[in-house]
Amino acid sequence: MSTAAPSAASRIAVVTGASSGIGAATARQLAAAGYRVVLTARRKDRVERLAEEIQAAGHAATAYPLDVTDRAAVDEFATAFRTIGVLVNNAGGALGADPVATGDPADWRTMYETNVLGTLNLTQALLPALEASGDGTVVVVSSTAAHSTYEGGAGYVAAKHGAHVLAETLRLEIVGRPVRVVEVAPGMVRTEEFALTRFGGDADKAAKVYAGVAEPLTADDVADTITWAVTRPSHVNIDLLVVRPRAQASNTKVHREL
Repeated sequence: MSTAAPSAASRIAVVTGASSGIGAATARQLAAAGYRVVLTARRKDRVERLAEEIQAAGHAATAYPLDVTDRAAVDEFATAFRTIGVLVNNAGGALGADPVATGDPADWRTMYETNVLGTLNLTQALLPALEASGDGTVVVVSSTAAHSTYEGGAGYVAAKHGAHVLAETLRLEIVGRPVRVVEVAPGMVRTEEFALTRFGGDADKAAKVYAGVAEPLTADDVADTITWAVTRPSHVNIDLLVVRPRAQASNTKVHREL
């Protein structure tokens, strides 16, 4: 294990989609691990409350409202935070569960813009600072949907496949430079908003996703995985880590006790 002390720059972590779920949990855990966290999301009130919570716990946190699909805003953000060591590309999400034949192109476009172009925007804007830190890490939070398909999920699957390929290609392109590229691909995670957003606020449909599954993953489970990958010694790159609940063998095979 490397004994070199981490630079101050490498101890600053940007987390996108930090207003709830996996992003908020990751911000809390990275802060507890000694990182100064920069919290970004569109919902200003949420990230500000989370920053106050983290500060009250004795850790460093800054809130910065940001829409990752707005490239001009992302570029402005990059000028405000020129010293960065970790970027966690977590902003994303799913919309709808329609088959290809009837899927809404607007939903597909929104998913692509958030999951893929949002990740591209932040990564491009912050890559110079990550490299300048001498010990940078880019994390892409994809999904098991990035690695296998399922009926009714084509739009989300296509977007997450795009995020996976972005991470895989970036790793090839910057090898030899002091930046790691980590992909964490969660399976079934129960958060307060993911399924509810996917089904347009229909609580019954959202609940059916987890019906009979005693212990889906939690946001904290995924955040723990991300934090573990980020805190490995500098020479260790966790290329891809797939994490599912024990009850889920694949995207289409889940043990349910009904």
